[in-house]
Amino acid sequence: MTPVKICGITNLDDAIEAQRLGAWALGLIHADSPRRCEPTAAAQIGAAMKRQCEIVGVFVNPTLDEVNKAVENAGLTMVQLSGDEGPVFCTEVARRTGARVVKGFHVSSAADIHASAAFRTEYHLFDTRKIGLYGGTGKSFDWNLLAKRRPGIPAVLAGGLRPENVVDAIAIARPDAVDVASGIEAEPGRKDHAAMAAFFEAAQPLPVEPPEPAPEPEPRRVTS
Repeated sequence: MTPVKICGITNLDDAIEAQRLGAWALGLIHADSPRRCEPTAAAQIGAAMKRQCEIVGVFVNPTLDEVNKAVENAGLTMVQLSGDEGPVFCTEVARRTGARVVKGFHVSSAADIHASAAFRTEYHLFDTRKIGLYGGTGKSFDWNLLAKRRPGIPAVLAGGLRPENVVDAIAIARPDAVDVASGIEAEPGRKDHAAMAAFFEAAQPLPVEPPEPAPEPEPRRVTS
């Protein structure tokens, strides 16, 4: 069963449903985006979901003070840095906030995968590269690139995942977790709960129950 991060959560209703379905993590975007989660909503979600799943703040080129303030406001347990942040900044975020750090990488070639080796964060997230965007492309990259990555820091696969393709994505890329946002939306910032359920069903299929053992045959009666 592959852990699922639901990103682009903006309201408590969607957060509750994601957690009910078994989300490993909820992503609250703190950058310019149609899926931006406002501070009041972030605080509400963080308080309601405390200790039930990971609460991830998603940032693009923030200052340390901005990250620290958001962590305190929403009780963030993880910080995802999806901009041009370097290794030193990632280390300092972890030191200042006490949150675990996810570094996001934008992939168009094997070189982008190899570049992740310089970052010793708790997780690496691989998304699709598109000029001018730091995420939310709704497009996938070549999953075979991630499959060739050397084992090490756990990998989260993002970019263009949907209920219809997540099974193939997991089979090819073999990630430690998957991340979905636009692929399960009714509109930007609002999740389609039926699509979200379908995504979980595909990414986390229920184990097959072993067949019931055949009943023992009744002993034959011997008559004289």
